[in-house]
Amino acid sequence: MLRTARAIRLGIHPRTLYALCDAEQIERISRGLFRLASAPPLISPDLTSIAVRVPKAVICLISAVVHHGLTTQIPHAVDIALPSHSRIPAAYDVPIRVFWFSEPSLSAGVQIAAIDGVPIRPYSPEKAIADCFKYRNKIGIDVAIEALTLYREQTQKPNYRAVAHYTKSIECSR
Repeated sequence: MLRTARAIRLGIHPRTLYALCDAEQIERISRGLFRLASAPPLISPDLTSIAVRVPKAVICLISAVVHHGLTTQIPHAVDIALPSHSRIPAAYDVPIRVFWFSEPSLSAGVQIAAIDGVPIRPYSPEKAIADCFKYRNKIGIDVAIEALTLYREQTQKPNYRAVAHYTKSIECSR
């Protein structure tokens, strides 16, 4: 993945990027984001694009439970968590829904995963489930219950204490 801003810092003119795109040597993923055309197809272009554009964002709520396979929902936007009082990032081609978290809640339960060779930061399944219950009025209680049910069915040793811990820490941070 290569952003236009990074290409400029490396001495590559934007016209060169567009010429390579026209020659089908690179492909445009979204505005200002390119990758080699010979690379394998992207597994998750939306999450990859968000991870490159907004590196401090954490994948949360429905997007996080989808990442962990804990829902049958199809998200209409990528749900991201950002620090309180930060500005809404320009995601251009990817619809996003921003949730602002206080610092203790934002950094709790963050995992690092690699999708399409790009590191993304989703919440752990336990933290994602706790957040779904916290934001049940925005995303629906059915999503939270389904995530908890599938977590119980798919996990060999469900860590209910971790879910309770994140629920308690969420309640304290309000």
